[in-house]
Amino acid sequence: MLKKISDLLEMIKFKHTVFALPFAFMGAWLARGGVPDAITFLWIVLAMVGARTSAMGFNRIIDARFDRENPRTAERAIPAGAVKMAEAWAMVILAAALFFVACAQLNVLTLKLAPLALALTLFYSYTKRFTWLCHVVLGVALAFSPLGGYVAVKGSLLGFPWMLSAAVLFWVAGFDAVYACLDADFDRERGLHSMPARFGREGAFKLAVLFHAVAFVLFAATGFYCQLNIYYFVGVALTGLALFYQHLIVTPRDLSNIKMSFFAMNGIISITLFVATWLSLLTS
Repeated sequence: MLKKISDLLEMIKFKHTVFALPFAFMGAWLARGGVPDAITFLWIVLAMVGARTSAMGFNRIIDARFDRENPRTAERAIPAGAVKMAEAWAMVILAAALFFVACAQLNVLTLKLAPLALALTLFYSYTKRFTWLCHVVLGVALAFSPLGGYVAVKGSLLGFPWMLSAAVLFWVAGFDAVYACLDADFDRERGLHSMPARFGREGAFKLAVLFHAVAFVLFAATGFYCQLNIYYFVGVALTGLALFYQHLIVTPRDLSNIKMSFFAMNGIISITLFVATWLSLLTS
């Protein structure tokens, strides 16, 4: 049983929840002007875990055929036989149920937005079949993280810093376009769509740099809009350095450090911005 749970969690890369969760906290902290109450915090965590687990499980199910054909992904849980389709579907359904239950415990607006948020994350799994803008769709889905956290606390969109969601959108689209370079040749051969498949690795990297530059500006704009202090802008500066470092260690001709870029640096970025927000609110 423990082995099966481990296989399921590895299949959806559960540890990568760190990418989106800090932004949900950031939205919640901004809505409250500090730390939300423990019950609200718990339901936000459960909602985020449920949404991401459902979306990632669905993605693995929908892409199982391509994962089986791709040498890079052939050892994933479903193609390798470690997880059966029925087990994966059960996880997706239970996680979606957890998401809706958690949203219902928060407030009416959170529950009303829940179907749209989950539908976007599920829809993303199909986009590589027809558009190279799939990375942007993923960005839109993850942009619901800070918005969801904000609404979970406030029960309203009044005063929400929309530039924060826009920043998350461009940040995610940029790093996902870079990560997709690993499968550029495979995607092109199979008729799948991505920025690297459409524009080549060089083109995808140029777009990723542009997206990350826009994200940096929007993260900074969030601080001005929310009247955050120097601690937040130190976090933005560190974010800029992390973004620059990603593009320094990974190039279209050398993808060997992409795991450090994709996993380590982007995890650092989300946590840094959340901690910087918390410190700013704490010292204002």
